[in-house]
Amino acid sequence: MGNQMTEMLKGTLEGIVLAILARRSAYGYEITTWLRDRGFSDIAEGTVYALLVRIEQRGFVDVEKVPSEKGPPRKVYSINTKGREQLAEFWGTWDVLAERIDHLRDNDNPQNEGA
Repeated sequence: MGNQMTEMLKGTLEGIVLAILARRSAYGYEITTWLRDRGFSDIAEGTVYALLVRIEQRGFVDVEKVPSEKGPPRKVYSINTKGREQLAEFWGTWDVLAERIDHLRDNDNPQNEGA
């Protein structure tokens, strides 16, 4: 992934993870795998775990420790009401930014000049 993609992803990763958790509860490795399977191959596991700590501290998720067949219990994250509100705000912001960026791109296209 290029540097520009990495920087953009940093700004949106919280919303992306909340969107994943809105689909179903998951633990850190599952989230990382889901992201990698969908083309976010350069996301480090540590980045996801650090983000999960932050969203837990901000009160966006509930955490349950679930026994694991191998090793210590897993922390399973579930989005809560506050997290759903944050996700709704993320999507609203995303829509506004995407619309403005699309408008810039469309107006920057030389074929559209004079139209």
